[in-house]
Amino acid sequence: MSAPMEISVQNPASTIISETNGGALLASPSPMLPHEKFLVSVEVCLKPSSTARPDNVRSAVERMLEKRCLSYADGSIPVPIDDPFLAENVQRIHICDTDEWVKNHEILLFWQVKPVIHVFQLSEEGPCEEFNGEGQLSSFNEWILPAKEFDGMWESLIYESGLKQRLLRYAASALLFTEKGVDPFLVSWNRIVLLHGPPGTGKTSLCRALAQKLSIRFSSRYPQSQLVEVNAHSLFSKWFSESGKLVAKLFQKIQEMVEEENNLVFVLIDEVESLAAARKAALSGSEPSDSIRVVNALLTQMDKLKSSPNVIVLTTSNITSAIDIAFVDRADIKAYVGPPTLQARYEILRSCLQELIRTEIISDIQDSECAMLPNYVTLKQIFNSTEIQDVQTALPLCKQLLKAAEACEGLSGRSLRKLPFLAHAALANPYCCDPSKFLSTMVETARRERSELPD
Repeated sequence: MSAPMEISVQNPASTIISETNGGALLASPSPMLPHEKFLVSVEVCLKPSSTARPDNVRSAVERMLEKRCLSYADGSIPVPIDDPFLAENVQRIHICDTDEWVKNHEILLFWQVKPVIHVFQLSEEGPCEEFNGEGQLSSFNEWILPAKEFDGMWESLIYESGLKQRLLRYAASALLFTEKGVDPFLVSWNRIVLLHGPPGTGKTSLCRALAQKLSIRFSSRYPQSQLVEVNAHSLFSKWFSESGKLVAKLFQKIQEMVEEENNLVFVLIDEVESLAAARKAALSGSEPSDSIRVVNALLTQMDKLKSSPNVIVLTTSNITSAIDIAFVDRADIKAYVGPPTLQARYEILRSCLQELIRTEIISDIQDSECAMLPNYVTLKQIFNSTEIQDVQTALPLCKQLLKAAEACEGLSGRSLRKLPFLAHAALANPYCCDPSKFLSTMVETARRERSELPD
């Protein structure tokens, strides 16, 4: 008899997780019936040298999970050394996206759980550039997904509001509606995402990471995936009226990629206000009249892509007020990505500290101290517990880490990721880095960085 498999879920009586094509997850409020199972995404990354068939790896991982008692939470699980096939071919096995519904520590047995196995191999090709012509900037970079350069990016991005899960579920619904042939005149969707907010909040990284994640989740339906990063500035020609033609030419190449039915294409337009500037400004004379042709061409091409089931357009903007209203109206999701909250700042700095401990840049730390780095939710529960009278003594590193997160108010996510490096560079002896002294220095560095922010 198989060993029981343990899993923690949030409110199992009110949440049902169902599977769409490609294995993406959707949740809907409904009473749980006995025959229904909770789906857990398990991502299996193959070694670069592996030539194993994904179906064979998937079956082997399913057998492995059935034999082992597992507590399902986000993170890696060991590749079994007693299975020669998996040990030879698999680089890592990762449990994903349980953090949204793991809360109350209620237990489900293995027969209540269905792992959804996604097998993939990272591409090491790097970006391929496409040039407009004589000495001009490349009009776009093309990535084969999943790409080695984007590996781990999704996990490194920390947001508090469930934004990542919202985007995953949106993409699953958008692709499903198109594949099922839902009449777009009755139900409208465009497969366009607009992320907006101040610079440094990770909008572009989130788009890249989303494309990477979806290429893995939908690999059974789309064996090939590409990310096309449009270089908006290269599409403005010095010759009058040529810019609109350059936009049309670029999207003609994208249309050729989309015509391959087994190919899932992501189009990323960073700082989309460069291409979709409000036409009202051009008509008033504050923008070049050529920008009207660019916006018209962009909207026309977007409408053409709408008929293709295997393309998603991802856009970012720092200045949403400058975007043409017709483009904004076409976006299905308009998500604000703001500066990190206290919880997000704590989690970002915690992940940075754990990485410096792993690489032994921070030394003189005991295993017990390293274990005393709980996530923000657990930390607040500990702080509110009456069983711990002296938090300062029990959790010294966490207390300092929280203080550093509080000192970082107003800093962007980009600045937060840079902060540990700047703090280390400020140490008198960087080769002997005590964790307590490092965190104290990081608080001082954060205060200095905040004081240097422009008004």
